[in-house]
Parts: sequence; C-alpha cells; structure tokens
Amino acid sequence: MRRIEMSYSLSAERPERPNGPALLRNSMMDVLQAVRAHGSISAAARQLGLSYRHVWGQLKDWETQLGHELIVWERGQAAQLSPFGQRLLMAERLAQARLGPQVEALRAELERAFSRAFETTSPGPGSELLTLYASHDHALIELQELAAALPSTPTEDQRLHLDIRSTGSVDAIRALNEGRCLLAGFHTQPFADASSLSARTYRPLLKPGTHKIIGFARRSQGLMVAPGNPLRLSDMEDVAQLGARFVNRARGTGTRLLLEELLTQRGLDPKAIQGFERVESSHAAVAHAVASGDADVGLGTEYAARSQGLGFVPLTEERYLLVCLKSALEQPAVQRLLALLRSARWQSHLNHLPGYAADHSGEVAAMKRLLPWWR
Repeated sequence: MRRIEMSYSLSAERPERPNGPALLRNSMMDVLQAVRAHGSISAAARQLGLSYRHVWGQLKDWETQLGHELIVWERGQAAQLSPFGQRLLMAERLAQARLGPQVEALRAELERAFSRAFETTSPGPGSELLTLYASHDHALIELQELAAALPSTPTEDQRLHLDIRSTGSVDAIRALNEGRCLLAGFHTQPFADASSLSARTYRPLLKPGTHKIIGFARRSQGLMVAPGNPLRLSDMEDVAQLGARFVNRARGTGTRLLLEELLTQRGLDPKAIQGFERVESSHAAVAHAVASGDADVGLGTEYAARSQGLGFVPLTEERYLLVCLKSALEQPAVQRLLALLRSARWQSHLNHLPGYAADHSGEVAAMKRLLPWWR
C-alpha cells in the first residue's frame, strides 16, 4: 500500500474550477494527463507552463521513486503513457470522481474557516452557517461558490455560508426530519403519476403544513455514453437488449429511484440490465467509468457527461428542489438564500450550465405546486 499525503494551497483570488473530477491537484497526475492529451513531453510542459527540462527531470524522479516506467518515448515518436502510467492515471481519476462530493465539502469547510481570518469586522448575525443535506448536484456547488463570494458591508456580513453534506435524496429528507440540517435537496420527475414509485417514496417523508418546498432548478438526466454513442443507445430497452455494460447508483439516491421508475414504465426486470448491481457513488464516478471504457453506459446528469467529453442521450427533465420546515423560513440565513435564488445573477448563471435551467428558483410553494403528483 502506498502512502498518500494531502496538502492544500491558500490564495487571495478564487481560482477557476478545474474541468473534470480532479479536485485535488497532483503534479505527477497533471503531467501524465498532459502527456496523454498531447503525445509530447514538450507540449505537455508548455500546457503546464513549465520547462521541458523540468518536466523531464520530474518524470525521471517519479519513475525512480515508484520503481515503474511512466512514459514510453523514442526520438521521432509520440510520447505515450506506459501501461503502468495509464493504470495510475485512471486509478487516480476514478478516486477523484468517487470522492468528489467529500472533497468539495472539505474544500468549502476550509474556505469558511479561513474566511474569518480575512474579515476586517466582527461577523454579523447573518453569517451563521446554513447546513444543507442534499443529493450531490453541480449547480448547488456553483451556488455555494457564488454565495461565498458575495460582498459584505461595513456594518453587516452578508456572506451566506452553505455547508453542503452530500447524501442521497431520500436520506437528505430524512436528515431534515431528524433535525440534522435546516434544508434538504432532492430531485424528482415533476410529471410522475400519483401512484409512481417516486410519489410513494417521497410522500411519507413530507408533511403539508410542516414542510415547505423551494424551487431550485430543472436539470436533464439521461444516458451517459461514449462519444458518438457507438452502441446507438436511445433508452433503457436498448441497454437491456444489447447487453450494454451498465453502472448504477446506490439505493437511497434520486438517480437510483429514477432508474427504477424508468424500468417499471418499460416493464423491464432489473436482472435484464447487465451491471445493475454495480454501484458508483456520484454522477462523476459513473461518467468516469464510461469515459475509461470500464462501462458502456450509466444514468446521470448532462453536466456530468459533458464535463468528461461523453455523449449524452436525454431521457427526462427533472426538478431539483429544496425543502425546509415551515418554521425555518423566517431565519435570516434562509431569507438570504431565497433572495440569492431569485436574483437575476444566479438565474443567468444557472441557465448557462450544461443541462440546467432556472425553474421556480427561490419560490416557496406548497407540495402540489411543485410536485404535481402530490395528492
């Protein structure tokens, strides 16, 4: 077992978020990724803003430390990753994809902690933490970033600190009902039948008069496939009939619930899906499995597919919603969140994310308003 040491950097500016699942930076993996993308050590060095001599020296040092060749290269030929280098990079990218929600939460917690050191005034009452248990969603992370960047006035700290804990949709609402958070985030098909699996799963967890639904976003879910969709998959029937290697999500997640709903609608037995029992922890991890060739298809968001250069076959649009106790609506942190969700700045940002659109953002509604299957 190799020892892993982790570190972080602190800067005054907020850096651009990296593409894909690489939330923890590692110089060796960055070099390997650049070499694989460009087929040249010199081109990789230019991309990374480093000298050829420096990158070459790093590669030789890493090969000595690991006891394995990383690059296969001859003069006049394109540089390629060795079989070991390929396995190393794929293992790291898969780990990053699987741990993405936890890494995001850790990064946000560190940013909140350090933000106090940079504040020139005492934190105001509005700077309290707003804890949100939610199904992992990229737009939520974008909202967290935007909230943290809001300016403050000399008299009041206006920053909204969102503490997002990633969990399945069902488990998120349970956390709310058990008092472990102030808000929960979940997603569901808005036009599912009142007797559908989604309705039967969520209805016992939500109580009119006790809970209030808050609109957040509409997003596209569908099949994440290899670029060009080589198997010509168009729905779950194709996945079953062609024996495509599928990768699933865990029980308790909204995407697993959606899959079971789709199979029920088509009269398909889960046993007909090759890989139904194989589970990954996030949309990014499912996308990585497809991108690496370890699976043919998975169900997930358009954003996750596009982020890894995959093809995407839309199957449904769903609502991503927030829910809180009615008694929490007047809390200052919740009021600030509602104001941010209603703002033109946020809705414009949301509409520019692949597969997302503003949908009743910040609207506080009764169950039947945003959950038409509610009876």
